[in-house]
Amino acid sequence: MSGIWLALVGGIVFFFGYRFYSKFIADRIYRLDPEFVTPAHQYKDGVDFVPTNKWVLWGHHFTSVAGAAPIVGPAIAVYWGWLPALLWVLLGTVFAAGVHDSGTLLMSVRNKGQSVGTLANKLIGQRAKILFLFIILLLVLMVNAVFAWVIANLFISNPSSVVAVFIQIPLAIWIGYSVYKRKGSMLVPSLIALAVMYFTAILASYFPVLQIDLVQMFGGEGATTFIGMNATATAFFAWIIILMVYVYIASTLPVWKLLQPRDYINSHQLIVGLALLYIGLLVTNPEVTAPVTNSGADDKSWFPLLFITIACGAISGFHGLVSSGTTSKQLNNEKDVRFVGYLGAIGEGALALVAIIAVVTFFPTTGEFTSTYSGFTAANGAGLGVFVQGAGQLINGLGIPVEVATTIVAVIVVSFAATTLDSSVRLMRYIIAELGTEYKIKPITKMHVATTIAVVSSAALTLIPEGPNGFGSGGYLLWPLFGTSNQLLAGISLLLLAIWLKRRGSNYWPALIPMVFLLVMTLYAMIIQVFTEWAPWAGETSDWLLFTFGAIVFIFAIWIVLTAFSIFNKEGDNPEVDNK
Repeated sequence: MSGIWLALVGGIVFFFGYRFYSKFIADRIYRLDPEFVTPAHQYKDGVDFVPTNKWVLWGHHFTSVAGAAPIVGPAIAVYWGWLPALLWVLLGTVFAAGVHDSGTLLMSVRNKGQSVGTLANKLIGQRAKILFLFIILLLVLMVNAVFAWVIANLFISNPSSVVAVFIQIPLAIWIGYSVYKRKGSMLVPSLIALAVMYFTAILASYFPVLQIDLVQMFGGEGATTFIGMNATATAFFAWIIILMVYVYIASTLPVWKLLQPRDYINSHQLIVGLALLYIGLLVTNPEVTAPVTNSGADDKSWFPLLFITIACGAISGFHGLVSSGTTSKQLNNEKDVRFVGYLGAIGEGALALVAIIAVVTFFPTTGEFTSTYSGFTAANGAGLGVFVQGAGQLINGLGIPVEVATTIVAVIVVSFAATTLDSSVRLMRYIIAELGTEYKIKPITKMHVATTIAVVSSAALTLIPEGPNGFGSGGYLLWPLFGTSNQLLAGISLLLLAIWLKRRGSNYWPALIPMVFLLVMTLYAMIIQVFTEWAPWAGETSDWLLFTFGAIVFIFAIWIVLTAFSIFNKEGDNPEVDNK
C-alpha cells in the first residue's frame, strides 16, 4: 500500500475535525466572546502580557508544543504496527487534543492568564493545587532534561545543523526589534530569516569548516579530554552548558524580543518542512513496508502503552501548560482561541502523521523493519534516528541531496526542541514563583532566582545520573516516565475543564469523555510500569529512580482525581472560576 493513502486519510480527518467539530466546540460549548477583554490587554506589561496577532501567536504556540515529542512518540509506537498509531493520532487529535488545548487556553484567559496549576486551587482546593503543581513541576523538569538531551545528541550526530540553528537567535532578535519598535510586518523578515537558515544549512552540508563538531574538536571518538572524559561525553557536557545559558537568557527576555519572532520563524519552518515531506511523499510514492499490526510485538502490550507512548501528537498535558502559561497572556481576542488552540493541535497531529509515514515507508522490506524494531527497547533507541533518515529520504525524492535533506530535517527537529525547551524553562519559572508566593518564600518569586533554580535543576537532572548511554543519561533514563506523567496532566486538565464547564452551565461531555478514557489508560499504564516493571521486587527490570518518581506521581494523581470527582458531583455555581 502507498504511504499517500495514509496522508490522504489523515488530511480528511483533520480537515473535517477543524471545520466542524472545532466550530461546534467554540460556538456551542465554549461560547467564545469577541468582546471579552483578554489578560494581554488587561495586564499589558510588554514582557509576558503582550497582545499578539493571531498568526504570530499561533506560530509561538504551535512551535512551543511541537517539539521533538510528536516525532519521537509516533516513531516508537509504530512498533505495534502503523494502524494503531495512526488511529490514535487522528482520533486523539480531533476529539481530545483540540478540546484540551483550546479549553485550557480559554480557562486561563477567563481567569487573568493564570496557569492550570493555579486554577486548580479555585476548582478543587488548595491541597489538590499543591499536589497538581508538584506533578506539573516534575513534568516540566523532565521536559527540560529530555529535550536538552535530545538537542545535545542531535548536535553531536548532525554537526552541520549547529550554525543554522544558532544563527536563528540574532535573526529573531532583529525581527523582534523591527516589528515591535518600527511597527512593521513580521512575515517578510521571518521568511528572509528562514532562507538564511536553510542556505547556511546547505553550505554547512558541503563545507566542513561550517560544521561545529565538538567531538572532533576534543580529539575525536575514543580520545580522552582534559577533564578526564572521552570526547563524546565532553561534547555532550559542553552542549548542555551552552543550552542552559541560552535558555536562561531566552526565558527571561520579554516575549517580543526573542520568543515570538523565533517561534514565528519556526512556524514557517514547520510549514516548509511539512510541505517538503508531503510533496516528497507524493513524488516518491513510497510503499508502506511496516506491518499493519505487529504480531511479533509480544514483549510490551499496545494496550494501554500505545496511548502513553504517543502523547504529543495525539494529546499532551504539556500543551495545557503552554496554553495557560504563555499563550493565554498573549491572546489578542477571545475568538482566536479556536484558531490558536485547536488548530495548533491539528498542526501537531499533522507532524505526528508525517512522522509515522516517514518511518513506515523508510525500510525496503518488512523484514528490515522488524529487524530494527525487534523489541520495544530497540524501538525506543531507533525511533528518532529512523525518522530523520526516513524524512531525509522523502525530501531526497524532490532532487535535494540526502546530506542536505538530512541536515534540514535535523535543523527543524532541533529548532522545535529548542523552542519547547526555553518555553518550558519559562513555565518552570512561573511555577516556582507560584510556589514561592504560596509558601511565602519571597526570594524565589523573583524572576532571576526562579529561573536560576529552573536551569540548574534541569542541567543537574540531565547530567548527573549515569545509565546505559553513559554520562548524560538523565534525560534518557526519565523518558519512560514522561509519557505517563504527561498524559496524567492532560487527563487532570480535562477534568478541571469539565468542572469549569459544568459550573458555567455548559455541556461538559466533550471534555469528560476523553478525560475518562485518558485517565483510565494512563493510570492502568502506570500500574503496569511502576508497580510491576520498575518496582524493587520486579527483578532485572527494577529501577529505583523511575519507581520513586512514578509512585509519587501516581499517588498524587489518585488523590487529585478523587478530590476532583467528588467536587464534580456537587451542584452549584462558583463565579470565582470565571471573571465574566
